[in-house]
Amino acid sequence: MRVLLASAEAVPFAKVGGLADVVGSLPTALARHGVDARVIIPYYGFIDPLEYKIEPLFSFDFHHRIGVNQVTLASCQRDDIIFYLLQSAPYFGNEGEVYSQWDWDMERFIYLNQALMACLSQLDERLGWFPHVLHVNDWHTSLLPFLIRDHAEGERWNELATVLSIHNIAYQGKDAGGFLWQAGIHGRHDPDLLESGLTDNLLGIGIAYSDMLSTVSPRYAHEIQYPYAGYELAPLIARRADKLRGILNGLDVELWDPEIDPTLAATFSADNFAARRPDNKRHLQSFARLPVRSDVPLVGIVSRLAAQKGFDLALPALRNLLAWRDMQLVVLGTGEPDLEVAFWQLDQDFGDKARAFLQFDGALAQQIYAGCDIFLMPSHFEPCGMGQMMALRYGALPLVRETGGLADTVVNYDNGEADAGTGFVFQWQEAGAVEGTLNWALDVYARRPKAWRRMQERGMRVDFSWRKSAMGYIELYREARANLPG
Repeated sequence: MRVLLASAEAVPFAKVGGLADVVGSLPTALARHGVDARVIIPYYGFIDPLEYKIEPLFSFDFHHRIGVNQVTLASCQRDDIIFYLLQSAPYFGNEGEVYSQWDWDMERFIYLNQALMACLSQLDERLGWFPHVLHVNDWHTSLLPFLIRDHAEGERWNELATVLSIHNIAYQGKDAGGFLWQAGIHGRHDPDLLESGLTDNLLGIGIAYSDMLSTVSPRYAHEIQYPYAGYELAPLIARRADKLRGILNGLDVELWDPEIDPTLAATFSADNFAARRPDNKRHLQSFARLPVRSDVPLVGIVSRLAAQKGFDLALPALRNLLAWRDMQLVVLGTGEPDLEVAFWQLDQDFGDKARAFLQFDGALAQQIYAGCDIFLMPSHFEPCGMGQMMALRYGALPLVRETGGLADTVVNYDNGEADAGTGFVFQWQEAGAVEGTLNWALDVYARRPKAWRRMQERGMRVDFSWRKSAMGYIELYREARANLPG
């Protein structure tokens, strides 16, 4: 089976969020099952061709309603996976970051969808390669299923199945009508789109016209069928629920492996973590200029500092507990200015207990996973979440809200001998729920060390690899091909 994944992001070339991790790592897992999986993304100006050994493939003139633009397609290989990179001035090729202003992003990503259609034809004509399945991701490439079904003609196009993965439904590409008209995109007449008033919503268009749909955890697939999580797209998704699958994201377990991680003060595994992991806690405490103590529980946060992540709930709870509990806090992240200020203020007010690193630092992130005792992730919503999986793999116990992928990956402690449990889970979106659950976790750390270690070992042994998830996507692709007309 030949599969082409189209996306705005993919590691290692361009990353803003979890979308890049999925698109960059899933193809390798698919290839292990015999799938010829390839990836196509924009060739952003910040991508270094020398670093990734990117070579030009071919160029062609692309005629569209606004004019004629030259499109250059380049390629490289990573772990035996072919990545295509599309460059076309002024849309892609000179930028210093993935996303820009809303109006420019709308114009250039709509153009990307049109140019990708032309690239598919060019790949077929020049290289003799054409996919069986086109796997598009989020709103940036979700116009493609409509373009294929509504505009393309010929046997090749009629046999091309489409799959849309929704990584975060909060980002939809709304109000695209004027940009679609400017680009010469014909009207979208799907009755469900018309009834819902979503003909100008790019993600909605993808949901209506894709052969199959997926999202990044089973729980999130259920949640987005209701307005509290699916917003205005919930009715449309509910109508297509029979085509929707929730497939949990996987981890690159070769990259995220505490047994060989060179950034750690001491490597360890599920077999020897009790003896070796404490060295990482001591190193983290020392680096953060906190008292080096094994008896005090250390809470870690590694996150984008955004409203979605539930820090409006966590901050009051942390302030109250830091004032009277024997605990420590290390925070790493950047994001919304008010949240950055709030964590900086915790650092200032509790200098002997709390430290906030308001920056991006990949090595420090892994040291926090390996050194903290409790990993705090109190998200209001979380389509899948990777932080809790990384924390478990590195021996930290997550404290999470029961939502989306967090509910699918963290099992609540049984409050006994830890015959069940890999972390601590709360439900209500209230600061009191965070404080009460964190207070409970601090007590368990202090009073039930054997139960704590049992949960640590259980969490480290959970298989979060892409192996199972890859099989889920292969089945999804088969269903998409079976759903083709005729």
